[in-house]
This record gives sequence, C-alpha cells and structure tokens, in this order.
Amino acid sequence: MRVERFGELKVRITGGARGDGEGDGPLVVLLHGYGAPGDDLIPLAQAARLPSRVRFAFPEAPLSLDYADGRAWWMLDLELFERRARGERIDRSEDLPEALPTVRAQVQELLRGLETQLGTPRDRMLLGGFSQGSMVACDAALHGAVLPAGLILLSSTLIARSAWEPRMARCAGLPVLQTHGQRDPLLDYHDAVRLRDLLQAAGANVTFVDFPGGHEIPEVAMDALGRFITAHGR
Repeated sequence: MRVERFGELKVRITGGARGDGEGDGPLVVLLHGYGAPGDDLIPLAQAARLPSRVRFAFPEAPLSLDYADGRAWWMLDLELFERRARGERIDRSEDLPEALPTVRAQVQELLRGLETQLGTPRDRMLLGGFSQGSMVACDAALHGAVLPAGLILLSSTLIARSAWEPRMARCAGLPVLQTHGQRDPLLDYHDAVRLRDLLQAAGANVTFVDFPGGHEIPEVAMDALGRFITAHGR
C-alpha cells in the first residue's frame, strides 16, 4: 500500500501486482462514511475476494472530528440522528450540504489525479462509498464530466434531490450496486428505496441488495460487491 495526496485529499492505494496500485487491473475508488478513519474501508479489498490485479483507492475525508481518527466529508447535525434513533421519520431528500460543491470538486480532482498517476481513464473506474461517502460518490458521478464504469452505494440515501434528479437522465445504462439494511437506524430503508427508484426511472442498471440488518456491510453485501467489481471492472 502507498499513500498519496491529490489536492486536499489523502488517499491510500492498494492492490495490483505489487500491492501498491500499480498494474492494469480494475480500479475501485471507495469513500468512507462519517466518523470513520481514512483507512476504514481497506478491509473490503480482502473481504470481497477479488483477484490480486484489482486495485483500490481509499480517499480520506478532509474534515477532522474531535474524537480519535474520525473524519467527515461535511459536518452533520447529530440531533437529527438522535431523533432518527428514537424512531422519528426524517426526510433528508432536500438536504443540500453547504460543503457539497467543495467536496465534489475535491473528489473530481482526486479522480483526475488517479487517472494521470495510475493510467486508468475515469470511465474505467468504479466509484462508490459507504454512508456519507456513498452520497459524495453519487454526487460526484452525477456532476462529473465523465461517468464511472459503475457506481457503488453501500448504505446510502437520497439527499440533494433538487440537484440530483435533473442530472439522473445521464445515468441511463450506468451499472449501480446499492445495498441497504432493512432495519438501518441511521439512514431509513425507505429513503434508500426512493433513491433506487429514481435511478431506475432514469435508466440506470441498478442491482439492489437489501438485508435484514442495520447500518453495516454484511457478508451478503460484500459478496455482491465482489460480483459487481468482477462484472464491471475493466
């Protein structure tokens, strides 16, 4: 594994013949969730049981939180999560985080840097993430000049609908993997279904995997991730 910096973002790169991202195998870019450290998703590279030629890039969110190694793509109103944990239904579909355009630009710069350094065009990369990271990935894909080869949304939700929905038509034919727990206490399952339905209505080729669990990446999701990368990695 090696660590690089592209603009404001630190990224850990692994996989490939030497384990440092070199080679010509598929490139998967995965963004971690709110409160997690930058290396949080690295175990997925092994858990997905993929050939060694597959390469991964794990960007670290730009904001540091006040505890341990926690990072964030943008700050959250934690009161909303407390209300959600108490069972209150909260519609976040029109949330438009103030930092989203800045984060979007940072991720686009990251993707251009990976394209240059690793020699993989952006339309051959698989882009995705978990939770808040998946929202960033979805936003970057919808606004990018070039669509990724596939979009991976692990425990995601619908936000920024006014900005996303008008752009979804460009996702026609885009392979999308979306996984979600039916009892997710943080991001409501029904809002994940709303996101799925919008993508499908726009013509995206969505593989939707739900499971009887919470805000997590269980084995069924990791198996689906491995199959998706195998099918759509170039």
